[in-house]
Amino acid sequence: MELLFVSLAALVVAALTLYSGFGLGTLLMPVFALFFPLEVAVGVTAIVHLLNNLFKVWLVGKDVSWPVALRFGLPAIPAAYFGAALLAGMSERHVVAQYTLGSRPFEVTTIGLVMGILIGVFSLLDLLPVFDRIEFSNRLVPAGGALSGFFGGLSGHQGALRSAFLVNAGLSKEALIATGVVCSVAVDVTRLAVYSAAVIGAQTRDLLAGDGLRLLVTATLAAFLGSYFGARLLAKVTMTLVRRLVGAMLLLLALAIGAGWI
Repeated sequence: MELLFVSLAALVVAALTLYSGFGLGTLLMPVFALFFPLEVAVGVTAIVHLLNNLFKVWLVGKDVSWPVALRFGLPAIPAAYFGAALLAGMSERHVVAQYTLGSRPFEVTTIGLVMGILIGVFSLLDLLPVFDRIEFSNRLVPAGGALSGFFGGLSGHQGALRSAFLVNAGLSKEALIATGVVCSVAVDVTRLAVYSAAVIGAQTRDLLAGDGLRLLVTATLAAFLGSYFGARLLAKVTMTLVRRLVGAMLLLLALAIGAGWI
């Protein structure tokens, strides 16, 4: 049942990212949080995100603007390292509050609170129409790379910031997509290097030996299928109703994660 649930979620999520306004990591990480500790869920999501982006590089890599990719991507790499290192520092279970609902106890942890806040904030960035009009000067591309890289390393939320800073870089639609994908790969590789050494740590063996490996493989393949069929069968337009529904669900998940329910 877990394999079926994750596979369907990854397939639908990968397709929705083409026109919902949300990124794969934003939507998929809460799904993995249902099955793994939060720090592991971020790491597993990063693996799926990286593999899916490498698939996209194969599809659209010829359109990359390397000058822009270097201006944005080089500052993003050290920033992603620091963001991932910060997550590693929160990976130990630090309880900041305890409470009960009915007879069931719950704990609010540092990492859960931070992830809940970040999911909520970045959901609002993608959800509220006022943020659709935010664009930054081309001169701020390196700063945008650092900011996007940091949050990409910390929680995987990098797409909204990356788009806002690259949209005025003078790129065609194809070059904008391809350049963003290459920069995302750089952040994914950096944060995975930190996650594998510090965040997942001793849990890696259990993750790869049991159901975690099957979940990872099925989610990756399902994401490939979602990206492939979504690009061909779904309208490449922003669908307001879909964005509102997805945003509302993400805000509920942010509340559940922050409150310790997940």
